[in-house]
Amino acid sequence: MSEPIKLGIAGLGTVGSGLLKLIEKNAKKIDNSLGREIVIKGISARQRDKDRGVDTSSMTWFDDPRELAASSKIEIFVELIGGENGIAKDAVETAIRSGKHVVTANKALLAHHGLALASLAEENNVALNFEGAVAGGIPIVKAIRESMMGVEISRVYGILNGTCNYILTKMEREGRKYEDVLKEAQEAGYAEADPTFDVGGHDSAHKLALLTSLAFGTQTSFESIYLEGIETITPADLEAAADLGYRIKLLAVSLKTESGIEQRVHPAMVPINAAIADVDGVTNCVAVDGEFIGDVMLIGLGAGAGPTATSVMSDIVDIARGVVYPPFVHPTGDLIPYERAKMRAHEGRYYLRLAVHDRPGAFAAIAQRMAEQNISLESVVQRRLQSVTDEDSHSSVTVPPMPVIMVTHETNESAIRRALEAIEIDGHVVGQAQMIRIENL
Repeated sequence: MSEPIKLGIAGLGTVGSGLLKLIEKNAKKIDNSLGREIVIKGISARQRDKDRGVDTSSMTWFDDPRELAASSKIEIFVELIGGENGIAKDAVETAIRSGKHVVTANKALLAHHGLALASLAEENNVALNFEGAVAGGIPIVKAIRESMMGVEISRVYGILNGTCNYILTKMEREGRKYEDVLKEAQEAGYAEADPTFDVGGHDSAHKLALLTSLAFGTQTSFESIYLEGIETITPADLEAAADLGYRIKLLAVSLKTESGIEQRVHPAMVPINAAIADVDGVTNCVAVDGEFIGDVMLIGLGAGAGPTATSVMSDIVDIARGVVYPPFVHPTGDLIPYERAKMRAHEGRYYLRLAVHDRPGAFAAIAQRMAEQNISLESVVQRRLQSVTDEDSHSSVTVPPMPVIMVTHETNESAIRRALEAIEIDGHVVGQAQMIRIENL
């Protein structure tokens, strides 16, 4: 058996502890497969004495992960600290400059600094692997970087955040409000105390930025992603979607257009018979459209100790076998500068929900505003709130606004935005309109 491969692991939270357990349980199998023993020579975390379910007494402790990254005791530095800046970034840079291969699951770090770190890794002839940074246990990075080499990819999309998918699934099945299900998700450990990173779409956007670069050979551009979260989705929207033959999912989509690359994260209605509509709970999925391969979809657990640790392990195994790829498929000098498509030029069908004052001429005025923007309506549904009885509607009681649901034919987002702005100015609606894109997947 060849010389052992020596690891340093920084960050012993959920994924880091999961990696320790995976190596401990499957060490013999991994060693026999590799022909090399994997030895953890150093570890670093914020709490030294925390019980992580694994005996770490034989591993050298480093209070500062940067010292671990520079240590001559290791040859692969595994960064599982998290965060786009600070100690995680410093430690990764230190490891690379010290000639260490790096494996990370830090999507935020790579979405913001991936290009610079990849360039640094190439300069120092070391690997920068990040399978665990995108969709947990789904091997999408390896699939694009290896299995789809030479394929012209036109679109990559998916459900990249389990927290949002769990919340939307529960809201739909149980008819509950977003706030109630979010609280339950926090109690169950699926959502953080501050859930903004997940429910606001930022987590999905970090992953999408990496997928875009891998799929299209462009430089990463997180700031170019159009971003909407799920906070405004209501049970009424989910019910209406079902009536129309759709389900609502938080989608991350990146595709080539004539004006550039379009990156977006937002709630979308997907056909109920589409494969992605059946992806429920904390499950993730990633799909790739390309020539020769058609539409390839991978589905699995997108987070958690086991799935993510498995992806991290696969990166370690590649390095142990001497496999070193450019981090983003192509050398950084060959990556195409990112050219952002105009989001307002996005074309498609749209679901609109308006709270319309129940008075003569209101709907006619709304229809006129739509016509002014050449927006053709496929369907219009007006629903009276259950709390308003027929007797109330003929009395002097003030009648609440009526929910009006409209589905448009193909149009562009700019036209929709202009029409909604004019409708709100006219004063026939209460509050902001709900707009959800309809995706043909």
